[in-house]
Amino acid sequence: MPDQTIMLEWFIFATRWLHVIVAIAWVGSSFYFIALDLGLRKTQNLPKKAHGEEWQVHGGGFYHLTKYLVAPKELPEHLIWFKWESYTTWLSGFTMLILVYYLGADLYLVDVNILDIPAWGAISISLISLTIGWIIYDLLCKSPIGKSQNGLMVMLFFVLVAMAWGYTQVFTGRAALLHLGAFTATIMSANVFFIIIPNQKIVVADLKAGRIPAAHLGAQAKQRSLHNNYLSLPVIFLMLSTHYPLAFATDYNWLIASLVFLIGVLIRHYFNTKHARKGKPNWTWLLATLLFFVIIWLSAIGKPQVSEGEQAISKSSQSFLQVANFEDVKNTILGRCSMCHTVEPVYEGVSRAPKNVILDNDIAIANHAKEIAIQSGYSTAMPPANISYMELEERQMIIDWYKAGLAKNERAL
Repeated sequence: MPDQTIMLEWFIFATRWLHVIVAIAWVGSSFYFIALDLGLRKTQNLPKKAHGEEWQVHGGGFYHLTKYLVAPKELPEHLIWFKWESYTTWLSGFTMLILVYYLGADLYLVDVNILDIPAWGAISISLISLTIGWIIYDLLCKSPIGKSQNGLMVMLFFVLVAMAWGYTQVFTGRAALLHLGAFTATIMSANVFFIIIPNQKIVVADLKAGRIPAAHLGAQAKQRSLHNNYLSLPVIFLMLSTHYPLAFATDYNWLIASLVFLIGVLIRHYFNTKHARKGKPNWTWLLATLLFFVIIWLSAIGKPQVSEGEQAISKSSQSFLQVANFEDVKNTILGRCSMCHTVEPVYEGVSRAPKNVILDNDIAIANHAKEIAIQSGYSTAMPPANISYMELEERQMIIDWYKAGLAKNERAL
């Protein structure tokens, strides 16, 4: 029977896989329906109360789609609701937040060099920020500013920039960008849960009761759906950014994240304009490319965020320093890994520590015990291509050390 470390790692993998699958379904349906809505055309033979129609071809078949701004006179018995993609994306993403950042708060969420707070304090800030984000956004949409689509988008951008900067003052760089993505994704999913679906249900109920549905409900839902469409690409970048230190582990990580929102809006503007048959604004690609080069420049001039010298050690990591064979494990890590995983890597072609993981001192090794065990013990992922010739006996030693440290933690509890 696999031990708890392997079981947990596979559970995290399964959750991440689910998150990616349902996110593809959600973003895909969002892109499709916005494109469909923009491509609708009015023709002479439209049914009564129909707003527009479009013919499409896919998979060898032809589709004739008709849209009603409110609803047709009669509704079919069964309607397809596009909501579970959104809900499952958020729930699986929040589960990942718990598994990686809350349970591993000492390593992934809190950086004492940025803000020395206990894990429970960081988790509380995380939860409160995600909730407040939706409240602020919803109030903006319902305020007079919300009547101006462009004005609302500008205000939302400034809110996101402020949150990007704020998160980097509290969390690790990796957690900061991840939280900005979660902040945005929470707004998107809440749009579906609190506005889009409830409004549609009211419309359906009114139709079944013989009442004329209020037109503003559909307009409000469409506005929130359009926002979700424009926010999708930046959220995807922010989720991927946790694997790239050049995005999250430099002085200008908050500014990089802010520019990504502009790039996402530009790309969506191109496709939305094209689908509406209003031309092809190719200038958006040029501007997006220029902004991306600005991001590259910011990552180059920004000082890497690495912990030099003495580091803080988490309570759960202290036991790994006390295991009898720690010195042997340390010597193995220093000999096989520290040429890359150090403040100033000496391995040719490596300018910064991969994943921003430093393994050149006792505390750093203890803090990263789980990652070392998974990457170099339970698997042969590290060193890559075994370039430093780590022996099987050394890998087994790392596993034994990690298990012994876990056992010490369990006895301490």
